[in-house]
Amino acid sequence: MLEPAYQVDVVIVGAGIAGLSAAHRLTSAGITTAVLEAAPCVGGRMSTEKVDGFRLDRIGQLLSTSYPELGLIPGLDALTLRRFAPGVLLHHDGRTQRAGEPAAAGSARGARGALHVVRALASAPRGTAATPGAPVGGAVDQARLGAALGRIAATPVERLLARPEMPAAQALAQRGVPARTVDGFLRPLLAALLCDPGLTTSSRCADLALHAFASGRLCVPEGGAEMLPELLARALPPGTVHTGVRVTSVATTSVATAEHGEVRCRAVLLATDARAAAELLPGLRVPDFHPVTVVHHTADDPAAAFPTGSSLLLDADRGGPVAHTAVLSNVDPSRAPAGRVLISSTVLGSPPEGVDTAVRIHLSRLYGTSTRRWETLAVHHTPEAVPAMRPPHDLRRPVRLLAGLYVCGDHRDTSTVQGALHSAHRAASAILADLGAAGSMHSAEPAPTLPRAA
Repeated sequence: MLEPAYQVDVVIVGAGIAGLSAAHRLTSAGITTAVLEAAPCVGGRMSTEKVDGFRLDRIGQLLSTSYPELGLIPGLDALTLRRFAPGVLLHHDGRTQRAGEPAAAGSARGARGALHVVRALASAPRGTAATPGAPVGGAVDQARLGAALGRIAATPVERLLARPEMPAAQALAQRGVPARTVDGFLRPLLAALLCDPGLTTSSRCADLALHAFASGRLCVPEGGAEMLPELLARALPPGTVHTGVRVTSVATTSVATAEHGEVRCRAVLLATDARAAAELLPGLRVPDFHPVTVVHHTADDPAAAFPTGSSLLLDADRGGPVAHTAVLSNVDPSRAPAGRVLISSTVLGSPPEGVDTAVRIHLSRLYGTSTRRWETLAVHHTPEAVPAMRPPHDLRRPVRLLAGLYVCGDHRDTSTVQGALHSAHRAASAILADLGAAGSMHSAEPAPTLPRAA
């Protein structure tokens, strides 16, 4: 039987999307929960800087409308996802080509679309020459690519995870994928989805990324990446989230804080990034990380002057530091003041010296316009932006360390928003099972309060 000194059922350390979504599942089950965050605001790496009316994401991870967890959390009912144009734009040898629309997507697709692909493949003469300068070739190559994406979208996740595991680059070579398709489309696309230009990521994680791409549309949260954690925090019971509270140690029945002393509980969930979790629990694995630099520009040219529209533009040539770029204000108009244009570009790996100059030179080629008069709004470099997922990679790393102590985050699953949310789902389920789903010992009380700082 619990002692009266217990202040809350579950303490969650970290108010990123994993911790906040776990809090939703626990509070929905009647479990009193306190989320403690050391920073002055929620969100963790999903943060957005505001500069002169612009909303500038620090990492700018791409989401997919097909992420299952986005539709499972009640706190995200108000989330609006702004979609990129279907597929992606590939830049190669001074030209751009749209590619990556699954055969089952689009207005005139479905069964008629599949039939169109079959007819195109059947009627094409053998040895059809590829379109010069096109990253993925001509119409036949496009049809084959669309059919392949349609197949991976229809493949159950369990089958994808049953495939032999190896680095993604090696898997593509062993599967007999044409070099033109790998270099012209899959390598730049997977680099953008995984933040891993070397494609050292586990082939199973790469397959999941392609499955999400083929099953939905790339998108970003309206208003910036911070909207996802902010909406989650707002939808929790008042008093659940406490910012500016630094946790110094954890146990199965309490956490110690620098400002508020000890908070006693029935269970503790660590929902921080991997390094912070290992500092609180020495012995936890800390993965390698992929660095990400996001450079934000604005231009005097109107949005209509950019022919890329709302597409994600990838560099198939790898001819500069920019892996992908977009006129983000065309995708989400709330990211820029009225009449202004926001161009956001991502550099993967260690950025070069004079990164802004190098990025401007590269962007001038990608967009086919001068960038001299563009204004640099921000350069955000995050050395530990995305946990690496090199093989062998456990996509379901244990979230229950022992009864009363749990951990979640993208470092326990896949290094995506979906992975972070899914790890929180698993952790909350484990906590509820261990607590016996008996409900809170404090269910008739208001949301828990912390002791006053000394």
